[in-house]
Amino acid sequence: MPKIDEIKSLLETVLELDASEFNEDTELLGALPEFDSMAVVGVITALEESFGIDVADDDIDATIFETVGSLLEYVNQAHS
Repeated sequence: MPKIDEIKSLLETVLELDASEFNEDTELLGALPEFDSMAVVGVITALEESFGIDVADDDIDATIFETVGSLLEYVNQAHS
């Protein structure tokens, strides 16, 4: 199962920022200027490629991208 460090690394790559201080409570969508609609598409693509999951269009809503923890939880659920 993916760990928080893997999610942070993915966010660093896609958003081109330093996520070393991020934790599960770090807000993403609406809190980071870098995390816009194009970034969401990039993160989804990176999640699918990095973790071998398929993110269905029906699954996508803002709650997945609220925090690092909510993103990690989604990936872990999709991964199992």
